Amino acid sequence: MRLLLTSAGIKNDRIKQTLLELLGKPIEECTALCIPTAIYALPGGTNHAWNFFNGDFSTPMCEVGWKSVGVLELSALPSLDETVWRPAFDEADVLLVNGGDPLFLHYWMKQSGVSQLLPDWNGVYVGLSAGSMVMTPRIGEAFVGWQAPGVQSDETLGYVDFSIFPHLDHEMLPENTSEHATEWAGMLAGPSYAIDDETAIRVVDGRVDVISEGNWLKF
Repeated sequence: MRLLLTSAGIKNDRIKQTLLELLGKPIEECTALCIPTAIYALPGGTNHAWNFFNGDFSTPMCEVGWKSVGVLELSALPSLDETVWRPAFDEADVLLVNGGDPLFLHYWMKQSGVSQLLPDWNGVYVGLSAGSMVMTPRIGEAFVGWQAPGVQSDETLGYVDFSIFPHLDHEMLPENTSEHATEWAGMLAGPSYAIDDETAIRVVDGRVDVISEGNWLKF
């Protein structure tokens, strides 16, 4: 898998250039599928989904000039025959996975079957906040919100071997300080990164690189 795990989307020129390198061709030649699912677990999620599609947030994803953009709503897929949506998934150059609640996203990744398809999929996975966190082994108790009935866990997909603390030192998130990130990391068994909105993590064939015009911490 080729992963670009961001805190706030295609936020700056370095992140955009890294995306272009991963894609191997211009953005305007690429077909994108956006996955809004995680945002529905948050208050106002229905409106925020539209903001994500329409580019009304300061988290560039869908609006950066793709050849085409489709919507893959994970919660709808279990009720559909796979032949209805699978061709679009297989043919997509990139998945744009929105933020929101990472455990809600994890649940629907599993229920839809998309999580099982990802390891053999040939495109580029671009995560935004929760869309990045879902690829890690654990999110940490500080980020636990929604949980499936009967489940008490902060475990996610584990397709990378590190955890992510997004939106580091964000002015609108007073609980996302460097001090809180250090405490969060201390409660996890494995490696972790805290990244601000100008930072992303690239993962290709197990190799991890930090791409940043901002601040980040490694624990």
